[in-house]
Amino acid sequence: MHVQDRRQHVLEQLDARGEVNVANLSRSTGVSEMTVRRDLEALEREGLCRRVHGGAISTVSRGYEPPFALRAGRLPQAKERIGALAATLVSDGETAIIDVGTTTLELARALVGVSSNMTVLTPSLHVARELSAKPDLRLIVTGGIVRPGELSLVGALAERAFAELHCDTAFLGAGGVDTVAGVTEFNLDDTRVKRAALESSRRCVVLADASKLGMVALSSVCRLERVDVLITDSGASEEALAPIRDTGVEVLVA
Repeated sequence: MHVQDRRQHVLEQLDARGEVNVANLSRSTGVSEMTVRRDLEALEREGLCRRVHGGAISTVSRGYEPPFALRAGRLPQAKERIGALAATLVSDGETAIIDVGTTTLELARALVGVSSNMTVLTPSLHVARELSAKPDLRLIVTGGIVRPGELSLVGALAERAFAELHCDTAFLGAGGVDTVAGVTEFNLDDTRVKRAALESSRRCVVLADASKLGMVALSSVCRLERVDVLITDSGASEEALAPIRDTGVEVLVA
């Protein structure tokens, strides 16, 4: 098993059980216990686990958002399709906000191969890294305090950047999308930045895979009435999509 696949497997086991055992991981991945320990050391350096005798335990509360590295491995093909479809909504010369998250990151990747004289404002260092080499794009990073692992920029500096700019479209990620609770997020600091992004945008496009529909996270970002377009994937049932359409949101399925 490739190193990235092994470490993704470890993160999934930590998310499901809260702890992992070196011997069991050695058997399930087909590598030596020494290799497993090196993997655990690397994940501990990233703040994704804490090593204990014989294995490791999760450092993430079950009531909190899963680590970025774990979320990135979930539904990768669906997220890629969502990102590609979102890229078709970007017009030449547009000023767009690309939010933090694993699905919005796929939008950034889709834009790399598209010729578009546009401006992107982002509070995500992941997104900024993807777009930094695109020559026909003007990239603006908000500034602010870096959240480890997530690499989102939060705080007053990040919020102030949106207050001083006027953008066409905000492409937002979400922890959950629900007809009653609206768009919600796990982290309070990220939520405040998302709200500031919405204040500076004329159009709101939410990118959320099917697993997010009907889910409610800790903090409210906005009501669905503020959302113009929701882009999700074919795993979403009509039962989940119909109430969202009824609120007036245009739903696109990738």
